[in-house]
Amino acid sequence: MKIELLYFDECPNYQAALQALKQALLDEGLQAQIQLIAVNTIEEAQRVQFPGSPTIRVNDSDLFPAAERQAWGLGCRMYATPEGFRGTPTKVMLREALRR
Repeated sequence: MKIELLYFDECPNYQAALQALKQALLDEGLQAQIQLIAVNTIEEAQRVQFPGSPTIRVNDSDLFPAAERQAWGLGCRMYATPEGFRGTPTKVMLREALRR
């Protein structure tokens, strides 16, 4: 399983997302290395079709698919959680997505 966490350096949420992802993998009994990929320019964001930070991809697919768009850029990503919009998915959301 190939797991990537895409982020930009100033993102206040990617470390929390990384910890939640690690815990979700552990809870699910999955072994995988997480590759951190910094996306710090508009050009990089366009090239990797970056919907915002943090983005988690498993085997090159967004774990929480974002709508197609014409332009990609740097910015914080929001996730619809049971508690409202947050800057990271919850561990429960991650576990469910990993099972799919």
